[in-house]
Amino acid sequence: MGFVATDQALKRGALAKLFSCNIETIRYYETIGLLSAPDRTRGGHRVYAPQDQARLGFILRARKLGFSVDELRSLLGLSDSHRYTCGEVLALTERHLQDVRTRIADLRRLERTLADMSSRCAGGDVPGCPIMDSLNAA
Repeated sequence: MGFVATDQALKRGALAKLFSCNIETIRYYETIGLLSAPDRTRGGHRVYAPQDQARLGFILRARKLGFSVDELRSLLGLSDSHRYTCGEVLALTERHLQDVRTRIADLRRLERTLADMSSRCAGGDVPGCPIMDSLNAA
């Protein structure tokens, strides 16, 4: 997850390459207001200053950790205010962690259900299928 900004302004394509993301990803974060509209060259090319690059790195790291856009907006709001406390960030992170744990528990239940359904099926070329029967019964 090592996203490192440069000390030079970059065009969008170079920025996407540096951060191994799509140009559309950068455009999306601009559209929803997580990234500010960058400066432009005389030729109209968007150029991203080092602080824009650092912000994109922050966004991409947070997204890799599963923070939602709304959670990310909250984190960026705290960061932008320069008046946040570690406790505020911790509270937001712990809420996210609880959501992750809930999703993991849901996935484990799903795994058990699918494993149970699969164990009832012998496969092969028979016309009846216990998996389909289970799906039709639900």
